[in-house]
Amino acid sequence: MHVIGQVDVRVIGESMGASIEPARPLIYDKTNMKKPSTIYRCSACGHEEPKWLGRCPECGQWNTMVEAKTTGRFEKDKTAFPVPLESVDPALGARVSSGISELDRVLGGGFMRGSAVLLGGEPGIGKSTLLLQACSKLGAKGKALYISGEESAAQIRLRAERVGALSKQIEVFCGNDMHACLSVMDSAHPLLTVVDSIQTVHSEEAGAVPGTPNQIKFCTQEFVEWAKSHDSIVILVAHVTKDGMIAGPKAAEHLVDAVISFEQAENALRVLRTSKNRFGSSDELGFFLMGEAGLSELQDPSGIFMVRREGQLPSGIAVAIVYEGSRILLAEVQALTIPSKSGIMRVYSDRIDPLRVSRIAAVLEKQTRLDFSSQEIYVNVAGGLRLTEPAVDLPLACALYSARSGQALPEGCALAGELSLAGEIRPVRSMDRRTKAAHQLGFVRIIGPKAVPAGEQLVDMRATRAGAGKASAAEAETAAKAVSNKPEAAKAAAAAHLGQTLPWLGASSLRESLRILWGQGT
Repeated sequence: MHVIGQVDVRVIGESMGASIEPARPLIYDKTNMKKPSTIYRCSACGHEEPKWLGRCPECGQWNTMVEAKTTGRFEKDKTAFPVPLESVDPALGARVSSGISELDRVLGGGFMRGSAVLLGGEPGIGKSTLLLQACSKLGAKGKALYISGEESAAQIRLRAERVGALSKQIEVFCGNDMHACLSVMDSAHPLLTVVDSIQTVHSEEAGAVPGTPNQIKFCTQEFVEWAKSHDSIVILVAHVTKDGMIAGPKAAEHLVDAVISFEQAENALRVLRTSKNRFGSSDELGFFLMGEAGLSELQDPSGIFMVRREGQLPSGIAVAIVYEGSRILLAEVQALTIPSKSGIMRVYSDRIDPLRVSRIAAVLEKQTRLDFSSQEIYVNVAGGLRLTEPAVDLPLACALYSARSGQALPEGCALAGELSLAGEIRPVRSMDRRTKAAHQLGFVRIIGPKAVPAGEQLVDMRATRAGAGKASAAEAETAAKAVSNKPEAAKAAAAAHLGQTLPWLGASSLRESLRILWGQGT
């Protein structure tokens, strides 16, 4: 019981006048609360009704309404007061490095104090291993508390020893009662708390079995409030459904500050992807390799997603220059087309959105003489990476054209560009950085849009096929700066010279890019 405020004088109205009540503290206790009432809550969706119903009116499930008690609400005692924004100490929201650079990248620079993070992933993918490694690397920054509702303390110790994460700064509590977990957190005062997993934690106040949407929502809210009130960090581990979505209500994702998914790209490759981040970018990727000693960081993952070949690429393969978060990746887009037995186009793609593949195939059929309407189209990305950036449109189109026509792309070629329905190649961001990154990996011919987005320095960076690949990345950067520093009257001449130094073959349309690659006969 905590004293919230002090009132010097209280005036109580009466029928004949007013009387003065002596000063007394205002206390949030059971005497200030309304009596609990009985409600009926759906164990499937959390919908509440004042009386029992055989069928939930919200989700339509039968026999899911169970009796629950409400805690009541406080009376209207105005005991909370705002504080001036300028008086808030900015150090309270300082970031804390996890000691793992790839995890810090995904989080936007590290953990934010007073925040809650929801980490989802398939069973056995390495969520617990990653968090144990992060807890062990806190070091002198603070204490870490690992709450497990699925494993025993001995099992956690064995894993920590295997991955080299055994530390005196890590404390373990095994239990699934939410109030017991909060009590342990109050007594331990940890900087970082891991709850593994949120689906196993339950509270009697929620009135449902563990793992139900109402339980997950209620327990998540309690942990989030604790993190913000104690200026601490709470990580909630969550299971995922067969569709790869975090199990439980969507409201749980709205309550936390960041939502991160742990995905498996191939056998040993793990991808950490952000879908929500209030304190950083929401499209960052982190790469890890799973080994016997746990997870190791992968600083340059481009080698995973492409194979260095001697000579020309096989037909149906194009190298895409994609921008994922703040990192430039080169990935191999693979396409295969075969006649459909039913005579209807079917798309099989799990790494690129099938709707995007269908759209690009329709644009190709409109702009060329090739027929895709009676083909079965298979699309894959080497290494198992999921590509969502618009710049993958052009390499995907060229891979489909190569697969359908049987003509391989020229040697040392990489592509980037967004396609419109009219077949235009729209500008993409940081084309100069993409070009330099591809050039450093040995690509001498980069196909991209002629223009860059408004706001970037280089307005037109054209290159001829004869001048492609003449200069190094340092020379290209020097030439780019020269263009930006020249007056408007001299920029056109400087851009023409720049086109001879940068290995960038600009194209304004899909047809033009195909002619650059395969000649006038396309």
